[in-house]
Amino acid sequence: MNKKESRLSVLIGAVFLMATSAIGPGFLTQTTVFTVELAASFGFVILLSILLDIGVQANIWRIIAVSERRAQDIANAVLPGLGYVLAAFVLLGGLAFNIGNIGGAGLGFNVLFGMSPKTGAIVSAIIAIAIFLVREAGKAMDRFTQLLGFVMIALTLYVVFTAKPPLGEAAVRAVVPEKIDFLAIVTLVGGTVGGYITFAGGHRLLDAGIKGKGSLAEVTKSAVSAIGVASLMRMLLFLAALGVVAKGLTLDQTNPPASVFRLAAGEIGYRLFGVVMWAAAITSVVGSAYTSVSFIRTFHHVLDRFHRWIIMLFILISTVVFVLIGRPVKTLILAGTLNGLILPLSLGVMLVAAYKRNIVGDYRHPLWLTVFGAIVVALMAYMGIYTAVQQLPQLFQ
Repeated sequence: MNKKESRLSVLIGAVFLMATSAIGPGFLTQTTVFTVELAASFGFVILLSILLDIGVQANIWRIIAVSERRAQDIANAVLPGLGYVLAAFVLLGGLAFNIGNIGGAGLGFNVLFGMSPKTGAIVSAIIAIAIFLVREAGKAMDRFTQLLGFVMIALTLYVVFTAKPPLGEAAVRAVVPEKIDFLAIVTLVGGTVGGYITFAGGHRLLDAGIKGKGSLAEVTKSAVSAIGVASLMRMLLFLAALGVVAKGLTLDQTNPPASVFRLAAGEIGYRLFGVVMWAAAITSVVGSAYTSVSFIRTFHHVLDRFHRWIIMLFILISTVVFVLIGRPVKTLILAGTLNGLILPLSLGVMLVAAYKRNIVGDYRHPLWLTVFGAIVVALMAYMGIYTAVQQLPQLFQ
């Protein structure tokens, strides 16, 4: 592979690492539930959230590239100590959500092979760990997420055809919605670029040496493409669910996305759901572990030297907790609350860094990106604080 092909491979790898990190078990459930609530008008919510997602991701990836630093180091340069706070938030949030991702992978294997979710989780963890045992783990991770990303999209596209959604109504309501749900818009933005997710691709490009002002065009294109892939999957899932809902069929509330696949395509659809659930979960396990550990690598040379082993330990701990305890409710509540604060904190830091010469040199950040970013910071900060007020009292019950 020549240098140009290798560079393109990394750019595409970053696209799919970020996109498949976003497409996890929660993504599948979230999309299905909102389709039931909003019907065809959910298309408008998706389109609006895509614009906000692009604004977030283009800001963050460009600043990481032009500063040639990871997010935690940028945060420490803006305000000493802030990078450690950001890293702690990401690490705790990533670990807690990885417990859910491992559980989702176990559920996927349960649907496919009938094995218990815990056994499925253990087998899935072994597969994820094996990726980081490879000498060129970065390339292995890129290939893995690309393959499973294509599989998820192809299988969901098949279910869309079998569901026969009202495409005309969906197109009209995407522009002229009957109802608009502000909470749904903010939730989708958080679910696509919140927490560790947006940094997955940004840090991957940095690790591969794609950085500096000369790489900004490629980085921006990659950032937008990643949102495009994640959004394509969301649109397909929305259309599949809409096809089922439009027929007046009732979804199983215990597992809405599985219900969509089964009602649309029968038992074959249910098996396909098993594949999609496993692929969504296992790629999120890989993305979460890689990105969470990337937030502490630069704090000490030992952490950087043994980062692959720390990633494997991260996956192992997530799996052990799931197998022995299940999903610790209070830990997940705390992690979910902190996760809601990561995006406004990290994006806010990036916007400040974009105007500090000691971080970005003579780079001039586009004004429209700054405005876009500031709007999202305000929206997500409000949502994060609202969630914290609602959720934190549950920790003391």
